[in-house]
Amino acid sequence: MGQFHGNPCWYELTTGKGDLKAAEEFYTKVLGWQVSPADVPGFDYHLARAGGEMVAGLMEMPDDVSDMPPMWMIYFAVDDVDQTAKDITAAGGSIFREPADIPGTGRFAIAADPQGAAFGVLQPDMSRMSEADRKKAETTGAFDQAKPGHGNWNELMSTDPAAALVFYTGLFGWTKGEAMDMGEMGTYQLLRHKSRDIGAMMGLGDAPVPNWLPYFGVNGSVGAVMETIRAEGGHVHHGPQEVPGGAWIAIGHDPQGAWFAVVGPEK
Repeated sequence: MGQFHGNPCWYELTTGKGDLKAAEEFYTKVLGWQVSPADVPGFDYHLARAGGEMVAGLMEMPDDVSDMPPMWMIYFAVDDVDQTAKDITAAGGSIFREPADIPGTGRFAIAADPQGAAFGVLQPDMSRMSEADRKKAETTGAFDQAKPGHGNWNELMSTDPAAALVFYTGLFGWTKGEAMDMGEMGTYQLLRHKSRDIGAMMGLGDAPVPNWLPYFGVNGSVGAVMETIRAEGGHVHHGPQEVPGGAWIAIGHDPQGAWFAVVGPEK
């Protein structure tokens, strides 16, 4: 596996028909993003930037899955997306969208683990990127715990965390980090990529189905961000809660119903 295989690299919001502008305005207020259309002929795909760096994509729900609820998807970088798709099915997962090219970006596929949690895999096309974008893709991608507005944590809720751990460690080369006992909630198992904690997995908890939940970093007070989420029509389900390391988190969903979380240094 290459150095960046398995690194969280992109975050993508798929929202309801006609809701893209409203979703953009919400995340601009909540996360301080700057959003603009991408140069993709025949496809209305928008790019979010934080501090001038690309951190997320936003689009409306495609016609062939128009009955799906709005959602955030996390993409993980891979060396070879076609081989990874084969590895996913061999390990009991599913492929929803077969590997395909994104002009100027790379090659991607949409998948689900054996328990049904959806995720994306992306093989970046370094040759078509600007020097700045290539440097970012080779280091952090959209996942940078040191910068607000970027992906900061990736959390899997699963009906079978033990089986999910086997699946993802085999697929991405992740290793186990610390494990925290959460009582009736079970174990919170940290996940490491190249000796860095990138996220965690746990039991299903209050989630209706297995899913990946993205956390985005924010500056300052999580409580203040929670107020903004509510003021802009979103809903806060949980928080503020202190987590190991002295950070604070809050979990909720945007006005269209897509779940996400925020993490910051202050309550």
